[in-house]
Order: sequence, then structure tokens, then C-alpha cells
Amino acid sequence: MDDFPILSLMLLVPLVAGVACLFADARLARNLALAATLVDFALGILLWASFDIGGAQWQFVERAPLFAGFQWALGIDGIALMLIMLSVFLMPICILASASIEKRVGEYMAAFLLMEVLMIGVFAAQDLFLFYIFFEAGLIPMYLIIGIWGGQDRIYASYKFFLYTLLGSVLMLIAMLWMVNEAGTTDIPTLMAYDFDPRAQTWLWLAFFASFAVKMPMWPVHTWLPDAHVQAPTAGSVILAGVLLKMGGYGFIRFSLPMFPEASAQFAWLIFALSMIAVVVTSLIALVQHDMKKLIAYSSVAHMAIVTVGLFAFNVQGLEGSMIVMLSHGLVSGALFLCVGVIYDRLHTREIDRYGGLSINMPYYALFFLLFTMASIGLPGTSGFVGEFLSLAGIYQVSSWVALVCTTGIILGAAYMLYLYRRVAFGDQKNADAAAMPDLSPREWLMLAPIAAAVLWMGVYPESFLAPMREDIAALDARVARAAPLGDARLKLSEPTKNAGHAQDEHAAHGGAH
Repeated sequence: MDDFPILSLMLLVPLVAGVACLFADARLARNLALAATLVDFALGILLWASFDIGGAQWQFVERAPLFAGFQWALGIDGIALMLIMLSVFLMPICILASASIEKRVGEYMAAFLLMEVLMIGVFAAQDLFLFYIFFEAGLIPMYLIIGIWGGQDRIYASYKFFLYTLLGSVLMLIAMLWMVNEAGTTDIPTLMAYDFDPRAQTWLWLAFFASFAVKMPMWPVHTWLPDAHVQAPTAGSVILAGVLLKMGGYGFIRFSLPMFPEASAQFAWLIFALSMIAVVVTSLIALVQHDMKKLIAYSSVAHMAIVTVGLFAFNVQGLEGSMIVMLSHGLVSGALFLCVGVIYDRLHTREIDRYGGLSINMPYYALFFLLFTMASIGLPGTSGFVGEFLSLAGIYQVSSWVALVCTTGIILGAAYMLYLYRRVAFGDQKNADAAAMPDLSPREWLMLAPIAAAVLWMGVYPESFLAPMREDIAALDARVARAAPLGDARLKLSEPTKNAGHAQDEHAAHGGAH
């Protein structure tokens, strides 16, 4: 299986289908897009089934020289595998969620298929500049999706999204050019093991941080996200929250931590400070929202802040928790945007006060919405609990204060999500048009049921998602351990360890004398 170019095939299928959609009528374009995304999902399942847990770190590697030292280099580890699976799982659901799109359907489907190519490319790229091309090109289809098929203020939102994300990436490109000149290679696995000068690491880390912080997005460069979500069509919001935000987290895992470990330790305080502010401030902002999409968008910033504190905890629990939070958030936030889209298609408003009592006339909808609300809060048995528990356990080893502040995000999360659910699903039916809305159609069942199953599967048996990533996370932890900052909780653990180390040294010295 390793000799079969499955990754290139996963890029080729949606690319060919996307080109075909440009020349097809609306119905054929929908069918082509759905077929192509289902084929890629099937290839993703084959990829997961063929992945050798405990085998080589990089599997399904494909290399072909192109020009001037530039190479076509693809390959995945367990971390990339899980994010590719998230991408190919959500894409057919996005196509199903696009039934309300009626203008320029062929171009719309082509944009989504191109997005799938670029997302898989980001997670599979093994060449520095190939990664950069995929990473930046992902802006283009999302910019078009918001700008052409978005809401009333779509032009403003699309420009804001494009400019924020592009400006951060210019610095990353300059840093990449310096790295290639210094290390003499564009190969990402080689660069991950290369020891850059600690003084240079500071500037390189800041250059990459400028791009990844905007992509996550971290506070205070998060302001493009609520606008983009509110104006994007439903499927655009799903893929933006589900996968595009994860590219920032993936960037920290693939570049910032392994390539610049000393600088990562040096700036861990900055990450903690920004993340703590994000958790509290954006949760409080979410509490006062009247627009359902804006509320979920602000909750995304708070959840992604849990990812960043877990990543910079410099321990296995924090890293594993961050990955599970990313996967869980991809599913849950995508599902919540779908839930908003379902009722928006019927009533054409996202105002929370226009609804109420939907559990009476839409009981199945209310049930799905409740499950995803509870998963967002982190109820045990759902995917949200596993990731947040691991992340907070990891950060507690470094700083109990940071863990305490981040835990308030879970309490505030329960406040705004339950407040949202109560106002939409329970209470009196004040509006006759909302009370007359029909329950889920078969197409909407097909959208929501697979995500519900995945959320429960991850919550009940997270080992199936952690197992492929465990060795890669352990390798990353070993790489950053030398630079790990000592926190208030870890300081207590370090003294006995040092004493034990001295005792072992003395024992070895006596043994040598004998």
C-alpha cells in the first residue's frame, strides 16, 4: 500500500471533479461534487485502515523532483492522518448542506472541491514551499465562497478575512527563505530535527506566529472570524470552523514547537496570556449575542484558546488534549453551524429571539441540537469532554493559575450554550411562522446523524483517535522537553527527580569503583 500514491489520488479526485463542475449544469454539479467527496472519504478510510500504528513515523511518502530544488513531496504521520480524516468526513456533509445555493452552482461546487484539495495538501505536504502554497491558496476559494455566496455584508467580510490572513503569512515566507538558506533543505521532517541557533529561533518563531495566530484565530487578531462566519453560507461556516481554523494549530505542531523549541518555551507566557484573555473575554462576548452564528463564532475562539494552552504545556497530556479538542471542535462547531443553517433555511433569520419552543414542532432537530450543545460544553460521554480534560490536566502540570482561568471558560461555555438552547428549543412558541416549521428532512438527517455518531464515538472510545497519534506526540514531546519551562506545579515535581538523579549518579560512581 505504501507504494500506491493514495495521497496524490486524494488530491486528484476533487481537482478533476471541480474542473468538471465548472462546465456542468446545477444538478450535475451537485452530483459530481457529492460523488467526488464521497470517493475521497472512502480513500480516507482506506488510508486510516492501512496506517501502520507503531510503524515508521512518515508513511505513504511520495517524492518527485519538479524544478529548481522544488519537489512534490507528500507523506503523513498520525497527526496529519486525523486532520485529513476530519476534512474528508466534513466535505460530503458540506455539499449536502448547500441545497439552498441556487446561483452559479457549478462555480460554488468547484470552489468547495478546490478547498478540499488544498486542505488535504496542507496536512500531507512534506516540502516547506509546497506547504506554503497549499496553506496560502486555501484563502482563495474561501474568499470567493464568502464574497459571492455570502450575506448582505459579504464583500466587507471577505476582504477582512483575506487581508488578515494574508498579511500574517508574508512574514512566514521570509522566515522560510532564511531557514532553507541556513539548513540547506526544504524537507519538513529534516527541518523538524534541525537545531537552529536559539537567537535566530526567536525571530523565526515570531514570523510563524504572525501567521498561525491569525489562522487559529487567537485574541486579539480574531475579529475577522465572527464577520466571516455571519456572512458565509452554512457550508462555508462549517468548513471554516471545522478545518481551516485547525491549520493554525497544525502549524504550531508541525513548525513552531519542533523547529523552534527554545523560542517556544521563551514565548509560552505570551501564549498563556493571550489564551487566558481569549477564553474569558470571548466567552463573555458570546453571552450577549443575539445572532446565533456570532455566538458560535465567539465560542470557537474560546475553544481554540484551550488548544493553544495545551500545545504550549510541553507535555504529552497537553498535546494529546489539544489534538482531541481540534478534532472535536471541528465536528461540534460544524454541527452547530449546520443546526443554525437548518432553521435559517426555513425562516431566513439567525435572530435568537425569533425562535422558541422548537422542541414541540421539531423534536428530532431539538435532540440533535441538544447533543451538540452538550458536546460543546464538554459533557462526559461526548468528544468535548475528552479533549478539554486532557488539555487542562496538561496545563495544570505547568501552572495551576492558567488551568484555573481556562476552566472558567468551561463554566461560561455552559452559560452561553445552555442560554442559547433554552431560548431556541424551549419556552413558549411566540411566533407562528417558527411554530409551523417542519422537522428534519431526510437530507438533513444525513447531514447531522454521521456527526452525532462521530461525537459519541470520540467521547466513549477516544483511544481509536489517540492511537495513531500517540507515537508522533511522544516524539514531539521528547523534542521540546529539553526546553520545557518549569511552572509552579512542575517545580514541585522537579526536586525529587533531581535528587533521584543525583542518587543514581552516586550509585553509578560507586558501582564503577567496585
